[in-house]
Parts: sequence; C-alpha cells; structure tokens
Amino acid sequence: MLEGVVPFPPDFARRYREKGYWIDKTLAQEYRIIFEKYEKRVALLDRDRSITYGELDRMSNNLALNLLEVGLQPLDRVVVQLPNVAEFVVLYLALQKIGGIPIAALMPHRFAEISQFVELSGAVACVVPDQQGDFDYCAMVERIRQKVPTMRHGIVLGPSRPGFLSLSEMIEKPASLPVSALAEIKIDPVDPAIFQLSGGTTGIPKLIPRTHNDYAYNSKVASRVCAVGEDSVLLVILPIAHNLPLACPGIQGFLFNGGRVVLSTSARPEDVCALIERHKVTHIKVVPALLIRLLHDPAVSRHDLSSLKIIQSGGQSMLPEVRLLSKRLIPSAFVQENFGMSEGLLMFVRLDDPLDVSQETVGRPVCPDDEVRILDDDDHEILGGEVGELCCRGPYTLRGYFGVPEYNARTFTSDGFYRSGDLMRRHRTGNYVVEGRKKDLINRGGEKISAEEIENLILSHPSVKNASCVPVPDPVLGERMCACVLLRENAQLGFDELKTFLLGKEIAKFKIPERLEIMQDFPLSPFGKVSKKTLTETISLKMAGEKQGKGSASV
Repeated sequence: MLEGVVPFPPDFARRYREKGYWIDKTLAQEYRIIFEKYEKRVALLDRDRSITYGELDRMSNNLALNLLEVGLQPLDRVVVQLPNVAEFVVLYLALQKIGGIPIAALMPHRFAEISQFVELSGAVACVVPDQQGDFDYCAMVERIRQKVPTMRHGIVLGPSRPGFLSLSEMIEKPASLPVSALAEIKIDPVDPAIFQLSGGTTGIPKLIPRTHNDYAYNSKVASRVCAVGEDSVLLVILPIAHNLPLACPGIQGFLFNGGRVVLSTSARPEDVCALIERHKVTHIKVVPALLIRLLHDPAVSRHDLSSLKIIQSGGQSMLPEVRLLSKRLIPSAFVQENFGMSEGLLMFVRLDDPLDVSQETVGRPVCPDDEVRILDDDDHEILGGEVGELCCRGPYTLRGYFGVPEYNARTFTSDGFYRSGDLMRRHRTGNYVVEGRKKDLINRGGEKISAEEIENLILSHPSVKNASCVPVPDPVLGERMCACVLLRENAQLGFDELKTFLLGKEIAKFKIPERLEIMQDFPLSPFGKVSKKTLTETISLKMAGEKQGKGSASV
C-alpha cells in the first residue's frame, strides 16, 4: 500500500468483502467489462463530439501507453486541473489503467493551492489547460516545477508548448508500446484510485484517498438510489473533478450502467436548457444556487425539459420554496436532496419518500453498513432527535487523510469514526436533517472555504492586528464570507485594497471575502475565544438594515 494511506482494519475489510461491497477489482477491471458490454453505444457527448464506449476504451488505452512511455508508473500522483471536457474523462480512465492516481484539482485553484497539492502528495505531473482568460496555467506549473523536485512533467490541454507535453497529441498519437503492456501492470484494489480534496478547516490541504474498492462501490450504490440505467442521460454542469459529478453516481456511475454523459463548460441557463432539450437529458446535478438561477431564467419556459427526471441537489441545504418552484416549472423532475462528502458517506432522499420527508430532510445513508453516530461535545452518543456532530464510518468512508497522522488523530474517533464537523439530527423517519456546522467553514454555493486559511492571509497585511472570517447569509449562495478586521493604530484598510492584497497571495477567487467590517473589538465567548456566532448575528442584522434602508453594500 502507498505510504501515507491509512488502511481499513482487517476485520472491517473482511466484512465488506463478505457482504459484496468490495469485489477486489480495480476501476480499470470494472471498466473493461463495461467497455466490452456497451462497445457500440454512445458514452460521452462533448460539444460536437460523440464518443462511443469502444472509442473511449481505445482512446484511454492509447493515452495510457503514451503516459507509460514518458515514464509514469503505478501509484504516481498526477494533479489534474481541467474543465468539463472529454479529455478529462479519457485521462481519468488512462490513469486508472496504469495505476496512476489523479488529484482532483479545481479550475479556480492557483499557485498557492496547486503547489501545496504537489508538495503534500509528491506529485510527478500536472495536467492543465494552456490559458483561460488572463491566467497562464503553464506559467504556474513551470514555477511549481522549479520549486518541487518531484514534479517532472507538465502536460497541457491542446497544442504542445516548450517544456510541456500535449495531452491532445498523446491521446491521438499512436503508441509505440503494445496494448498488452497494460495487462502486465499490477494494481492493488486497496490502493487509492483518486485523491479527492477536503474542505478542511486549516490552511493546509487534505488529500482524501479513495480506493478502487470503495470508489467503485460508491458509484454503484449511488446509481441504485438515483434510478440510473442504460437509458439514463447525465448532464454535467458542476466542475467535473468534484466528487458529486464524478462518482455519486456521476460520470462513473452512468458509465457503469451503460448510460450517456453530456459535458458542458457553461452553466448559463440558456445553454443548460438547450442541452437538456437536445440530448433528452434525464439527470442533472446542481447546487441550490445554480438551480435558483436556472429556475428564474426565461430559458426554462422556452425549452422542452420534459425528459428531465431527477434534479440531484447537494452541497448546501435547499429552501422548500425552491423545490416547490422547480416542481411547478419542471413537473417531470423530482428534486432529490442529498448530503455527501468527498470523504465518503452519502445520504439520499429516496424517490418514494413521502413529500414531507423529501422536503424536510437530506435523506439517509445508501449502504446498510454505513454507521452513523450523532455525538455531543463530550463524544457521548445522542440517541434521540437532538442536534450533535455527525460521525461516520463504512465501506466507502476513509479511515484517514493522506500523510497527516497528527491531524487524523484529532479528526477520527478512537474506533475509526470520521468527525465530519456537520451538525445534524435524526428525523423521526430515520432520515437526517442538517442543522449547521461545527467546523469553521464558510459554504459558498457548495464550495467549502476554510476561515482559518483566509484569516492567516489577512493577518499578514501590515495594517491588520487581528482578523476573523465568518459566514453571512445570502439568498442564492447560502453563505458569503465577511472579513471582520481589527486594524493597527492609525492604520486604514479598504475593501478593494483587501481584495487586491489577497489576490496577490495567488489563491482561488472564490475564497476572497465579499464584505469587510472594520471593528474596534471582537465579541468573546465565555472561554475567551472570538464569538463567531455573535459576529455573524451582528453583521446579519446590519445587512438586513442596509437592505431595508438604502440597499445592501459592502464596507
């Protein structure tokens, strides 16, 4: 097993095998069966491209052989930072075939995040687009190569450029190695198939090792509760590397079932609705902010969306009004609330749950061996319907983040339950209701932002004495971040200056605070800590007053 990965205890692994959750096949072996079974069927639709299962198999074989030829080996880590294009899927499959481990980076990540992923994982390659807008991804990779000695390869989507391999050319260029070379590669199903990323509370990224055994089961069991079959068509609008659109059931689950996947780089309502109508899409995955935007656009009425059967929503809680509006405007579609985490555990509202249950809860676990405990602050289990921290373990929930034993000791109970940091209660029906968070995170439209990470960056500004970042309510995104700041004597700091300063730290733009409050002091809890609850309440009241008066404004 790759050093730094925390294994499942032997007795649990044995039970998961006995119950059929783990079948000790690699993802490459799982896909081999699928590619043969559905060879002639269309698997992937990307812009004007239509790719069959057989073509997807041959393209990923060819890329896998070319990756072997340039020196990639089993267990090599590769940072993948690509938009929603077919090349992502081909690369993901090719890495599975050689036992490489993709690290699922997001397009907004910048030097600060990507360099940390590379250093923590020992990654040997980064795969990036050439340029988007005014940002040069290749220049970023070149800087990382100079900083981190393990990083040998830069691979760029599109034409090659000096010092970089071309992903497109490696997919198309006939490999010199025979296909039989792939059969000689030995991959252990208990090793990681992918590193997903955690929205952890510290500024240091956490890598989530998802094994071949658990990630395959994750997609299969999610497919069953989302009614995915051969005639199902998934439209991927959310970032392709996220756990939800990739594997819950996501692209992986739809391919496992012989379905079709439509990729979109645009989340504009007109584009989304046109794709649903054109390809007779049956399933889409959204966060509430995206669904709200979609429902309030005239495109919903202009297009035939009657093929749509399931709108799968996750990332943040959805207001009942949004669900009711969706039913009125798209009556064919069931809004299926879910609660999931890249670390593992998935909860889904079932398609036959009563209306009040589907509107009040985020569902229940998908596997009989998903163990859930609701714990109080003293780690005592809450057996009634009271609120506590969700802790979980099961056949597809990690036993530890990669390479951080000290953090793992705090984040897992002594008997292996993952402390999620989410506050939940058990509904009378056995489903669960989200009641907030224990961890210090801001949930901006489904993207989890570490308050501590941004606070530490703000504290490096010469005018700042202390900083506290808190969530404030937003009707569309759920939450936005407000930076509360104490200034040094005679110092000044404006909102635009703060934004420019933080952008200079080369972090993802979605992490930049959207409001600044200059304060004289911070409210304290009885234990002498900054009371973020009081800060949020105070600023929320101020924002409500601004809205009633002369309109909302950032300070």
